[in-house]
Amino acid sequence: MNPNTLPSYLDQSEPVKARFDKINQRETILEVRDLGKRFRTPQGEVEALRGINFSVRRREFVCVIGPSGCGKSTLIRILAGLENHSSGDVLLDDKPVKGPGQDRGMVFQGYSLFPWLTVKQNVMFGPKIKGHGKDEAERDARTWLELVGLEKFADAYPHQLSGGMRQRVAIARALVNQPRILLMDEPFGALDAQTRSKMQSHLIDIWKNIDITVLFITHDLDEAIYLADRILVLKAHPGEVQEVIEVPVPRPRSPGQFNTPEFLATKARLEQLIHPAPASEPEDEQAAQPQMIRFTNVADNVE
Repeated sequence: MNPNTLPSYLDQSEPVKARFDKINQRETILEVRDLGKRFRTPQGEVEALRGINFSVRRREFVCVIGPSGCGKSTLIRILAGLENHSSGDVLLDDKPVKGPGQDRGMVFQGYSLFPWLTVKQNVMFGPKIKGHGKDEAERDARTWLELVGLEKFADAYPHQLSGGMRQRVAIARALVNQPRILLMDEPFGALDAQTRSKMQSHLIDIWKNIDITVLFITHDLDEAIYLADRILVLKAHPGEVQEVIEVPVPRPRSPGQFNTPEFLATKARLEQLIHPAPASEPEDEQAAQPQMIRFTNVADNVE
């Protein structure tokens, strides 16, 4: 089916409209106001982000996508307090973000686990830093490992786990401190397609069962549509908010929705935003294109 024949991604059903009305009634957890980021390089100053404005409400699932180089990872590192911003404001529960804090949990694409600690000890690390006793920290760790389905692997070491299991440990470690918001920087990008699909379903189940707000960076359009309530689309050089899309795909979500009209129409819109049709090139630019060099004279050419 041609996505261009599908209804507009804005044509939401009554249940979807009701869902967003309900979301919009919740309090704002995160607010970003006119955020900018500049880097100094040997070649001069580079503007990575410009005039970023958006807000995230309690228990909302927001995905951020955009072309390579649009500043997605820079944005989430600023929200986590791992990088300073050059201008604007980042407010969490109306309080300025000025550095890392336990009110934010962070999950990276790399598993970032301590290899010399067991699964349980990795999850216990945060509570122990907060001053919890060993028994309390262990009890908390077991609770969160049960939530992510890894209670049987509490005494295993990270190298003994699959990639998906290690990422579940990383999620449990981020959630054990009970943050207000979970920040995820392409956490499933290094996983194979089958494991990635399972992890997406695991994450939705976790999100449904606890009071957590999620901001999720991804470059995968299907993943963004499958997970998100809203999708923040950035454009590059510098990174700016191009559009905020309310995903019209009804919840609960399932992989069977990937071929529904709502899903395909949303994906078609994202493709238009991230991969716009190229404009015709001037003659001098066409001439500058590299020439293809052929290294074979095989008669039966491939098509």
